Amino acid sequence: MSGALGAGKSAVALAVDVGGTKLEAALVRADGTVVEGTRSRRPTGSAATFASMRAAIEAVVAHALAGLPADAEFVGAGVGSAGPIDREAGTIDPVNMPDARGFDLRGAVRDAASTVLGLPVPTVFAHDGGCLALAEAWLGATAGAAASLSIVVSTGVGGGFVVDGTYLPGASGNAGHLGQVHATPELTVEQVASGPASVAWAVSQGWSGERGEDLARDAAGGDRIARAAIERSAGAVGAALADASTLVDLEVVAIGGGFSRVAADYVDLVREALTATAAHGYSRRTRVVRSGLGDEGPLIGAAALVLR
Repeated sequence: MSGALGAGKSAVALAVDVGGTKLEAALVRADGTVVEGTRSRRPTGSAATFASMRAAIEAVVAHALAGLPADAEFVGAGVGSAGPIDREAGTIDPVNMPDARGFDLRGAVRDAASTVLGLPVPTVFAHDGGCLALAEAWLGATAGAAASLSIVVSTGVGGGFVVDGTYLPGASGNAGHLGQVHATPELTVEQVASGPASVAWAVSQGWSGERGEDLARDAAGGDRIARAAIERSAGAVGAALADASTLVDLEVVAIGGGFSRVAADYVDLVREALTATAAHGYSRRTRVVRSGLGDEGPLIGAAALVLR
């Protein structure tokens, strides 16, 4: 690791992505490709603690760095996390992991990587929605857009903005926290539209399934309640995006995350809700597309914090 790449060597960064259900890491090359065999994950969940987070980080970081190619120059670590975060302090305050609030995520990744490599590792930290936005604008569905928002609809709902090719972190690093804007006076978008929230609503209406996968299966089979839960989620996301587009004048929104695949037409439903709700012609023209990078987007974006 050095300030300039060695002769014939290409840059590689460690990427770590922390979400409400999993923590994963991999090595990513300068062209945005994940180094084969370096990606691994560990569970997080609502019971995550400082100790469990640290153990998971040490495991995935060690696995990733064990695959460091001989022809690569390691340039540092990029870390993305579900928020809110404190970008300056490097700590997290995740909505879905109450016992992990205040955890020094940046420091834990830096220490784990430094221990494996035996030298200091430059480590950059951001909100996971911002990482996704950076990745999509670099290599994905929003490349070349004047103003874009990339979001995840999964265990939580979050996103990030890129304007004129520049990621906008905001004052504390939390810009794009779409999930915590209000869908109703009582409920946030995340409390209406996330996978767990949609499952819980369907159960409250008499549906007998347990998971998002069950919701997808039953909706495809014609179950009225399961389909209504999916439409309710997409409607809340689309309305929130209409407001975001009216405020920021977005050219395109990219949608990823596991729950966004609950129905083949989920992105279409979001687009219809945005168009129906947006206040002006310019916001109604905002394109809504599926993520171009799939589940690798947050990891690639975390690496981009260093590589780009």
